[in-house]
Amino acid sequence: MLVKLVPVAEVLDLRWHVLRPGRPRDTALTDVDLLPDTFHVAVYTDSGDLGACATFSTEPPPDDVSGGTFTAVEVRRLRKMASAPDLRGQGFGSAALRAGMDESAARGARLLWCSGRLAAAGFYRHHGFTAVGAQFTVPAIGEHYHFVRELG
Repeated sequence: MLVKLVPVAEVLDLRWHVLRPGRPRDTALTDVDLLPDTFHVAVYTDSGDLGACATFSTEPPPDDVSGGTFTAVEVRRLRKMASAPDLRGQGFGSAALRAGMDESAARGARLLWCSGRLAAAGFYRHHGFTAVGAQFTVPAIGEHYHFVRELG
């Protein structure tokens, strides 16, 4: 496995195929992808195929996530995490998440949050996240929870 920080262009196709199948490719982009403090983690197989990706940005959490105890610089949001379907269960997603948590902490983050699909709840819990607030629906995507994890 090779883990590195990459430009969004390197992870866009995987995001699109996994997170937005059947929708236009640009729906896999977010409004924060090109901001200077946003970074993208990519995890590659030994043969160079993209196995997983995740994006981390400086975004304030909803009120039910932080309780107002962290400053804006201390909070990072995990977004657009995706694993290649044929490689799931082999540690690529975990490697992307761990690398992103480490990089976030190195940049001063103390709290990481995300809006995670119910299907991924077990993955997030396995990595120390806690679901907070009420379950909610993201239109055309499905049921979600906010998940939170303190870093360092």
